[in-house]
Amino acid sequence: MSGGIEEEAPRRRGRRRSGEDTRAALVSAAREVFIEQGYDGATVRAIATRAGVDAAMVNHWFGGKAGLFTAAVSIPVNPAEVLPKILDGPRDRVGERMVRTFVTVWDREGGGAFAALVRSIATHETAVRMLREFITTVMFGGLVRELGVDRPELRASLCASQVVGLGMVRYVAALEPIASADAETVVAAVAPNLQRYLTGDLSDVPS
Repeated sequence: MSGGIEEEAPRRRGRRRSGEDTRAALVSAAREVFIEQGYDGATVRAIATRAGVDAAMVNHWFGGKAGLFTAAVSIPVNPAEVLPKILDGPRDRVGERMVRTFVTVWDREGGGAFAALVRSIATHETAVRMLREFITTVMFGGLVRELGVDRPELRASLCASQVVGLGMVRYVAALEPIASADAETVVAAVAPNLQRYLTGDLSDVPS
């Protein structure tokens, strides 16, 4: 019986080097490495080594470390893809583009991806830690750094409170009229607050 198990292991390792097995192995290894070392400390090479695959597979499947992190946290928004689009345009309309991006992505998923994320956060401390990394380092942190604004940590946290709060109201609690409002109505209602958090004067907020 034990001999059969020993013979099976090499064949499973061989299949990991291509297809969905490779992707799954990378996501699993990424969760472990990101939790242990944080986003900045984790390297593509370390994750690939733990997964038993070539580091080039990270770019092939995820487009880089940010995309792999997004998959590991189970957030259906890849910063490497959406940040350039959010930043592409007038600076005073960044908030509009951000709200529109998130609502469009989540609506396409029927809100299910956001609800799944909330459930994961509610039951797993590791998910909380990884979401914190996503907010402060990858998504909102990356956005405020690109904008070159003051008090970037505060601004990233405020942005997260607005966007995550919107997701809770629209997709989890399903509070009307926000739950069934069309995307542009949501943008018009939420974007001004988000714009202030991103580029507005926050001197009235204590340090």
